[in-house]
Amino acid sequence: MIRHRLLCAALLSTLSLAAPAFAAQNVVPPEPTEDPMLITAGFLDHHQDMKYRLLGLEAYNAKRYDDAMRFFRRASFFADKPSQGMVAEMYWNGEGVARDPALAYAWMDLAAERNYVGFIALRERYWKELSAAERERAVQEGQAIYAKFGDAAAKPRYEFQLRVGRREMTGSRTGFNRGVQIEIPGPSGSQMIEGSKFYDERYWDAKKYWAWQDRVWRNPNGVRITIGEIEQIPGQAQGKGKPNSRIPETAPDTAAQAPEVPEPPKPPAPASP
Repeated sequence: MIRHRLLCAALLSTLSLAAPAFAAQNVVPPEPTEDPMLITAGFLDHHQDMKYRLLGLEAYNAKRYDDAMRFFRRASFFADKPSQGMVAEMYWNGEGVARDPALAYAWMDLAAERNYVGFIALRERYWKELSAAERERAVQEGQAIYAKFGDAAAKPRYEFQLRVGRREMTGSRTGFNRGVQIEIPGPSGSQMIEGSKFYDERYWDAKKYWAWQDRVWRNPNGVRITIGEIEQIPGQAQGKGKPNSRIPETAPDTAAQAPEVPEPPKPPAPASP
């Protein structure tokens, strides 16, 4: 149980560790969740995956596991694979929910949908520890999970959020204005940030955004992860079904409602002068 928690925690920390290295190579922009000014500027309002993953991690670290599960599920609704992996871990460990290895497997299978090696490794370890009855139930339960949270449903709804965000941004009609300065009001007065941070197209263009996610998570920070032997998944030899998934293809539920979340904690009031 501990090995699963440690590996998933390492994966979740990878994004903030890997981004600066990639940025130094001018491959991807900086990790926005590490920049308080971007968060203050409302960047996360149109990046629901990052917003609710951060809230989930805050709640998880504070041992508010019920809140953490709800935040991770909301991030998962917007195609966030790390959050889907955390939902799986919490089911596996019984954190905030009754322990349910079958559901844990279904969620980790979903987290591995894009072939991110860390999640594949966890998925295979889960599978080896399931009983025959749990395996059967995992495959059955996984179909409804894929229908609501799989990329076929989640990516389009996330891409809609990106399009809305682009339309609302200054200069969106004429392209991104990299000379724009954004004024952020605060208790100590206004501060200015470079528009190039906020407007980088790799945060707002869907294809570039998914490519950034893939670059970071497919080989997380150069970490070597041993998957071991993966048993042949029925149908893959004939090219059927989703890559590396034991769960049958399922029609996406594009009309699904977003999971409810608790009210995010309010930021502390500024200190009196």
